[in-house]
Amino acid sequence: MKYCSLCGAPVELRIPPDDNRKRHVCTGCGEVHYQNPKLIVGAMPEWQDKILLCRRAIEPRHGLWTLPAGFMENSETTAEAAARETLEEANARIAVGDLYSMYSLPYINQVHLLFRARLLDLDFGPGQESLEVRLFSEAEIPWNEIAFRPVRFSLEHYFAERQSGKFSFHIGELVPPAQR
Repeated sequence: MKYCSLCGAPVELRIPPDDNRKRHVCTGCGEVHYQNPKLIVGAMPEWQDKILLCRRAIEPRHGLWTLPAGFMENSETTAEAAARETLEEANARIAVGDLYSMYSLPYINQVHLLFRARLLDLDFGPGQESLEVRLFSEAEIPWNEIAFRPVRFSLEHYFAERQSGKFSFHIGELVPPAQR
């Protein structure tokens, strides 16, 4: 950040009074510009014994598979964000269920929230951000082509717990992946 969004004056990094972190502070009006993590919100759409996955048509991780998810927008709830992202990426309508997993990725300033969801019908197809959308049974999941670790971990937990019928909430903090 170089300029204040309120008055247009330059900003500088400094620790404001009563704070403990460097922030972008306007040199003109004194406005403190906080930068906070982004919420990535999505769903695990279920249909019988299958999960709906999307093959990404955009970067990052173009061509790999993921659950429908994306950045939460202002003025929406997390459940609304999960339903919107599923509609945008897979043209699929869902009933959003319980929050299933939350992964903090502090090295990229993101928090990933994934909900269990029930696919309402089989009328789905790729949205603008997807090359392909498909239902997968556990045996069909392309594990080596999963785009993001929070998605992989959530799917692994889901399939392990599905056998017992008892699902629990999963939380984790991820460190940067090894360089590829």
